[in-house]
Amino acid sequence: MSTELRRLRNYIDGEFRDAADGRTTEVVNPATGEAYATAPLSGQADVDAAMEAAARAFPAWRDTTPAERQKALLKIADAFEERAEELIAAEVENTGKPIGLTRSEEIPPMVDQIRFFAGAARMLEGRSAGEYMEGMTSIIRREPVGVCAQVAPWNYPMMMAVWKFAPAMAAGNTVVLKPSDTTPASTVLMAEIIGSILPEGVFNVICGDRDTGRMMVEHETPAMASITGSVRAGMSVAESASKDLKRVHLELGGKAPVVVFEDTDIAKAVEDISMAGFFNAGQDCTAATRVLVHESIHDEFVAALAKAAAETKTGQPDDEDVLYGPLNNPNQLQQVSGFIDRLPAHAKVEAGGQRVGDKGYFYAPTVVSGLKQTDEIVQNEVFGPVITVQSFTDEDQAVEYANGVQYALASSVWTKDHARAMRMSKRLDFGCVWINTHIPLVAEMPHGGFKKSGYGKDLSAYGFEDYTRIKHVMTSLDA
Repeated sequence: MSTELRRLRNYIDGEFRDAADGRTTEVVNPATGEAYATAPLSGQADVDAAMEAAARAFPAWRDTTPAERQKALLKIADAFEERAEELIAAEVENTGKPIGLTRSEEIPPMVDQIRFFAGAARMLEGRSAGEYMEGMTSIIRREPVGVCAQVAPWNYPMMMAVWKFAPAMAAGNTVVLKPSDTTPASTVLMAEIIGSILPEGVFNVICGDRDTGRMMVEHETPAMASITGSVRAGMSVAESASKDLKRVHLELGGKAPVVVFEDTDIAKAVEDISMAGFFNAGQDCTAATRVLVHESIHDEFVAALAKAAAETKTGQPDDEDVLYGPLNNPNQLQQVSGFIDRLPAHAKVEAGGQRVGDKGYFYAPTVVSGLKQTDEIVQNEVFGPVITVQSFTDEDQAVEYANGVQYALASSVWTKDHARAMRMSKRLDFGCVWINTHIPLVAEMPHGGFKKSGYGKDLSAYGFEDYTRIKHVMTSLDA
């Protein structure tokens, strides 16, 4: 007996629609490996319709006062809180994440971030007006850029959607947002909630695949393209956007070094690092994936980390004892497994290293030691519940190893020596340096990297300003 699949639809110009040509894709629950819904496979006609709706809505939304935009965003935050259980259910079906952790670790920061940007809408400030030429007064205006094409990833579908639409709309832009083709359900539900609050066309959601995203970026209407995704995807977006000089905002991959010095409290560090490495199945650009530990405590640290991994549990969303759920899709399971299968002979799997069960895409918490800086698993993003360990001899070598990858998003330093922590925070070439912690984020502080981790900032006033443009206005005092 077959179960009828739920039907997800695009949200364009205030109404839900199927793809213009009727094409769909199946959406699979990664905890079961079974399809639960269909979603539109949007083509050019759908992208055109969404962009036209956003362009029509832009002048009126741009001209709203900051107070009006703040009020709307605060209503959205309240509505998300009121319908939190629906959002959680959709996200868990999207991703297979643990229900309890989705409730405690995702809904509160999402709501807080929306409220932060609601406040930011009223806090745009510029340099004071002044006479820099005799008889002339200059002022600076900050204005929205226009229509924003935004592509969200599958690792945090709800939260990354918030990181995209909240600053853009707070600044007075209109939005066309595409969720990942594997995780559209929670974003479509967001559209239903937001659509009851905002004017038609301000917020639009279209479902689809990589080609849909490419059509959005290449479309002539958006003034800005924003993506969270892989380095490969980011480079493709930057190339496409360059053809008509769109602004680009890229939050891409990571390979966060975790530098552990000999004076560290090993038990506390292992507890925190294992949590930051395995949370969300390691599917986090800031995950604590690459531990660099001083040679004097290397063996003790590896033993403790392997024990922590062995005690970490993955499983079904309703199991209250699990730290994380499945990998998102079969391709990701194959990618993570491939890194372990291709390990060099000098590497040692200290814990895990295998798939868990035959239902869904679960992978065991894994620790690998004995690695060299040039090894594939050290240099490339695994995006799974895998922590690698290398040893270093001194501070200079720690910096060399930490910075010796193509990514530069996040890092952490573990030491009781304040001066050393300050030196390391200066020398580490990453957009964020945590000291004696790893992975906390707050709405007030920027998130974003350097090198092949992309450019532009999420969260904070810096992220808000990314969605604005600067205009100089000069007026004659003699007129």
